[in-house]
Amino acid sequence: MSLLVVGLSHRSAPVSLLERASLPADAQVKLLQDTVAAEPAAEAALLATCNRIELYADVDKFHAGVAELSTLLAQHSGVGLDELTPYLYVHYEDRAVHQLFSVACGLDSMVVGEGQILGQIKDSLAKAQELHSAGRLVNDLFQQSLRVGKRAHSETGIDRAGQSLVTFGLEQLAGGADVRTWARGKKALVIGAGSMSSLAAATLARAGIGEIVIANRTADRAERLAQILTEGDDTDVLARAVPMDAVPAELTRADVVVSCTGATGLVLTAEAVAAAVRGRAGQPVAEPADTDAGTHGADARTDVRMLPPTSVGVDENCPLDVAAAQSGFSVMGEAAVAGMDAATLEQHAAWVDNGTVDRREAPRSAPEADAELITALAAAAASVGRVPERRRPEPVAEAPRPEPALFLLDLAMPRDIDAAVHRLAGVRLVDIESLAEASADAPMAADVDQVRRIVSDEVAAFGAAQRAAHITPTVVALRTMAADVVANEIARLDGRLPGLDDKQRGEITQTVRRVVDKLLHAPTVRVKQLAAEPGGAGYADALRTLFDLDPETVASVSRAEDSTEKNAKNRGPA
Repeated sequence: MSLLVVGLSHRSAPVSLLERASLPADAQVKLLQDTVAAEPAAEAALLATCNRIELYADVDKFHAGVAELSTLLAQHSGVGLDELTPYLYVHYEDRAVHQLFSVACGLDSMVVGEGQILGQIKDSLAKAQELHSAGRLVNDLFQQSLRVGKRAHSETGIDRAGQSLVTFGLEQLAGGADVRTWARGKKALVIGAGSMSSLAAATLARAGIGEIVIANRTADRAERLAQILTEGDDTDVLARAVPMDAVPAELTRADVVVSCTGATGLVLTAEAVAAAVRGRAGQPVAEPADTDAGTHGADARTDVRMLPPTSVGVDENCPLDVAAAQSGFSVMGEAAVAGMDAATLEQHAAWVDNGTVDRREAPRSAPEADAELITALAAAAASVGRVPERRRPEPVAEAPRPEPALFLLDLAMPRDIDAAVHRLAGVRLVDIESLAEASADAPMAADVDQVRRIVSDEVAAFGAAQRAAHITPTVVALRTMAADVVANEIARLDGRLPGLDDKQRGEITQTVRRVVDKLLHAPTVRVKQLAAEPGGAGYADALRTLFDLDPETVASVSRAEDSTEKNAKNRGPA
């Protein structure tokens, strides 16, 4: 097996490049035809979806194959090879099989576990069969990938993984409340019209959201999603599409915002969200006056209150060097006073008790008294496990966080929404990072792990089957040669013993054939077993050398098998 895949996907390339590299139907046909016409490739198939372009081929030379397939992808996509190359990935032999099986199971999709990819793989195989570019290897590979994908969906809950992420995100937004109760009557803005955004929009619609606005760079996709939501039988949501430049105005109307785009930069900055929150209160939404002021400057301009950082306590007239105290602890607490000498401890205690002690005027105790105080302090610390306080530290005052008025769900990676939004009062942001810890323990994680094990097992089985199949023509040629030897020897026996009747001749022929079969049985079975193991490709060559088999005879057997299998499989994909 010399399987090679060269491609690019949403994981390796920005969406803008994927859109430019997308291939219309006629370009896909021409690419396949040119691939099999190229010298390194014997057969090929193309998997082209909105999120990926992968060219699979059986090649006789790795480096020449990579160069040829990359060049063909660049030529037919219209993207220059220099620009395309940094985003291409290459997999060879077992890694190429692993790639297609992972894709078929939905592990490589934007929405993990989505089943639409199986139909796209089936269409790709049908197209390759129609163009006669699919030989034995490509047919076996794509047929098996369909079976692996179906197995993953039937034996695991992988198809629930993407749904689980959206549902869990909405549950986090709802703050533990029932999602249907929380969503009822709210207005939602969905930014993006891809798989995950569409899933989020559909989930919101089923939860009872009142209105959904779809914003997307490509207007047609946004309008199509809005139409699907409006015409859905199981919801009565109002849906409409808007251009991306309408997002700032729509933010002031929306209660819930879901963003999942392929953008490489931020779609919603902290400034934009802060301005939207102010706009919701009826104040005009002004453009930021200073683009270099950063997030905190924007918060000040928009008068949206930021949550204060954790206080270390009130330090007016405190004799302690507050700057040296550990952040997050009250200066009246034990962490602040630990390690003080007796005089400073006394002064600090007096300050805590609202006393006024001036260290410069207080009489310095004798060293003996200091030693006694320190010894007593150490004994108390040893007995209770901490430095005793002269007074219970006052609790740190924390400003109550207001109930959120705007809910944001960021399902993009990299993020669409500025993480600084977390600090905006009146806003609740849930993003991939905040979902990661909880989702690691969710059922979807176990399903993904199980599917990965299925893929690994199936890749190993496919490789073993292909290696075993590689030696089959040699074994067939060996048995054909043995049958010819038996036939020649029986013919010679007829010449030397012409008086044999048919029964005697039949018994002799059967005996000779049984002897030959028994002699060949063990080595041919064993060589198939050895050939199925990694690195077993050389056993076919050894067999041909040991028995002096004609290479052309072996090749003719292989061509005959390929022709028979292709005629059978071209009648339709599985």
